[in-house]
Amino acid sequence: MTDTAMLPESWRGVLGDELQKPYFAQLTEFVEEERAKGPVYPPREEVFAALDATPYDKVKVLILGQDPYHGEGQGHGLCFSVRPGVRTPPSLRNIYKEMQEELGHPVPDNGYLMPWAEQGVLLLNAVLTVRAGEANSHKGKGWEQFTDAVIKAVASRPDPAVFVLWGNYAQKKLPLIDETRHAVVKGAHPSPLSAKKFFGSRPFTQINKAIAEQGHDPVDWRIPNLG
Repeated sequence: MTDTAMLPESWRGVLGDELQKPYFAQLTEFVEEERAKGPVYPPREEVFAALDATPYDKVKVLILGQDPYHGEGQGHGLCFSVRPGVRTPPSLRNIYKEMQEELGHPVPDNGYLMPWAEQGVLLLNAVLTVRAGEANSHKGKGWEQFTDAVIKAVASRPDPAVFVLWGNYAQKKLPLIDETRHAVVKGAHPSPLSAKKFFGSRPFTQINKAIAEQGHDPVDWRIPNLG
């Protein structure tokens, strides 16, 4: 699994070295041992789905999540997103509620965020795998080092991006980002525990304003209904 061919082609030049480091070999071994014991999400072929959906040179926005959803059929490698046909989780429901209040877009009938990813929104979790039914079960095993390298890779590009850091966990990544070159949108996490502070924070307007100032086309945040 330490073969750089696992990485989507556009990311190999900037992340290939990470896969050769000792920590990544240990991480790979740990995840494979976990898969041998029981379900691990997302499936092996979707671990790098966020990088696959949003090529390195196309990243306009990086939204940082924590770790994948741990329910069956939920996580598919994009933070906050679930597969078509899976019930929209609470944090994403709150994101949609804010989107509706702020932009007037209707709440979609699904939680599949691929339309955002295809417009240059990198939906990156800090930890890329999880044991079924156990949140944060793969925390501290090496994924954070890898995803920090992803954040640094985007932050080191000449082309600026917008980093969206919701909640204290995500905001700990601020030192990796040069705020004189990139825009950072900070706020409370959309989870039900902190949603009161999240509502009214107008993140979508802030993000699109920053994107426009960087000379990029704004993101169309509408998610089409699949029903």
